[in-house]
Amino acid sequence: MVAFALFFPIADPSMPSLTELPAWPALLRHHAEISSLSLRSLFAADAARFAQFSLRQDDLLLDFSKNLITRQTVDLLLDLARQSDLEGWRARLFGGEPVNVTEHRPVMHMALRNRSDRPMLAGGRDVMPDVRAVLDQMRRFCAVIHDGSWRGASGEAITHIVNIGIGGSDLGPLMAVEALKPYQRPGIASFFVSNVDGSHLYQVLRQCRPETTLFIVASKTFTTQETLANARSARDWLVETLGEGAVAKHFVALSTNATAVAAFGIDPENMFVFWDWVGGRYSLWSAIGLSIALAIGFDHFMALLDGAFEMDEHFRTAPLEANLPVMMALVGVWNVNFRGAATQAILPYDQYLHRLPAYLQQADMESNGKGVTRDGVTVDYATGPILFGEPGTNGQHAFYQLIHQGPRLVPADFLAAAQSQNPLGDHQTLLLANFFAQTEALMNGRTAEETRAELVAAGLSGDALESAIPPRVFTGDRPTNSLLYRKLDPRTLGRLIALYEHKIFVQGIIWQIDSFDQWGVELGKKLASALLPLLPNDEAVTSHDSSTNGLISQYKALR
Repeated sequence: MVAFALFFPIADPSMPSLTELPAWPALLRHHAEISSLSLRSLFAADAARFAQFSLRQDDLLLDFSKNLITRQTVDLLLDLARQSDLEGWRARLFGGEPVNVTEHRPVMHMALRNRSDRPMLAGGRDVMPDVRAVLDQMRRFCAVIHDGSWRGASGEAITHIVNIGIGGSDLGPLMAVEALKPYQRPGIASFFVSNVDGSHLYQVLRQCRPETTLFIVASKTFTTQETLANARSARDWLVETLGEGAVAKHFVALSTNATAVAAFGIDPENMFVFWDWVGGRYSLWSAIGLSIALAIGFDHFMALLDGAFEMDEHFRTAPLEANLPVMMALVGVWNVNFRGAATQAILPYDQYLHRLPAYLQQADMESNGKGVTRDGVTVDYATGPILFGEPGTNGQHAFYQLIHQGPRLVPADFLAAAQSQNPLGDHQTLLLANFFAQTEALMNGRTAEETRAELVAAGLSGDALESAIPPRVFTGDRPTNSLLYRKLDPRTLGRLIALYEHKIFVQGIIWQIDSFDQWGVELGKKLASALLPLLPNDEAVTSHDSSTNGLISQYKALR
């Protein structure tokens, strides 16, 4: 990201603020009217509730019926979306207009997975020839690694791939490689290094041999502090064994800075470019996905793009009321802004998706963790929620207690495949039984009367009975979405990721914020650079606040 950017608003300056849109007070009144309802009563009153509040895209099912909503809720939320000009912003997004308003950039990660012959314009220029050229470069590179014709400096084939990046250059590829482990190519071991803590790189290098290791350095500018620190240490490790001349055979770059790449010792022919219309957290579809393609094979990587393209087309063309990302987003707005939820749990009942919560933390909180509108006005309403999560059933034995019985409302997304990648006895049946049971329990809860009946049947009576009831009552009405799909293959993963990307975009439009900048990460980086020269020596630091000065002094005393 550049240090400074001019502000070029493209929104209609006559657009009212969110809370001034007619749908906003209507939703507030509606919430007051239905707040006494329960999900139990809504399901009892409408046998078709599931059909009314669920959507499908091929085998992918979104069930949002277990949210405290009615048909009127959805209609009012759709009014809010239309009054926010969601359809216009969607057209601007796909039309290549600068919807990243603080940096005056188009946002065109959809072009990276465009599987049609339709041009994709950024600044009026079709970017598809450039996209296809990089995909062809990636295809050729994967081929020579996989067939063994690319040889390291000692003449051995590559067997270990180490991706060095941070943020979107790490979380996306790492999540995808973990999710698609069943498609891992034999003979290739994949590793990811992101943390500047030397222990991260050290633990990875312990599992590698210089002669058979290829490093991918992922940094658009080739100046990212953490990434370059790790890359230089990896280079030193390699050179110590194989010499300076080995660097070009064991390092490639995902960057646009050919001068810095060449100075590092990487052949610019092995530099894979991407563009400023590709945001870091949306970049796994680009050359940043090279580690994915090397891990699972280029054909599977293209299937990942295929799935994302299918979701792009659905989002681009489906009416709002039949649009999976739109409805997920609007239900989220309802829970955040009208029901007071500050968090969102991501609960994949699929071990291969164990990094999805972390990936979506960045995708969502870096995108919508904003307190200022596109027009520079401080918001007076909640925006992006705090995301957390863990695979089921692990989470059930950790934080589900708070979701079920805590005083805070915690909406949750449950994800599961009908078919396991590794059928083993009745494991998948047991897993899905927990998946279904948890969403039902969160919806229904358990009343005091039901609890009393169970305890009486267990033989309790008198004071022991009365004291045992309160901690066993569940209020229910805890909102959940369920995403159910046939199998977690590359195409399905592509659809799921794109679904969340577009959901985040929709919510950003509703909240009138710029989902595509991330100025909040810049200040810490700037201060770290200023502090760095003060740390190696033993001199006392007095130029900062007393806490920072004291922490630095104690660090120097302890090191």
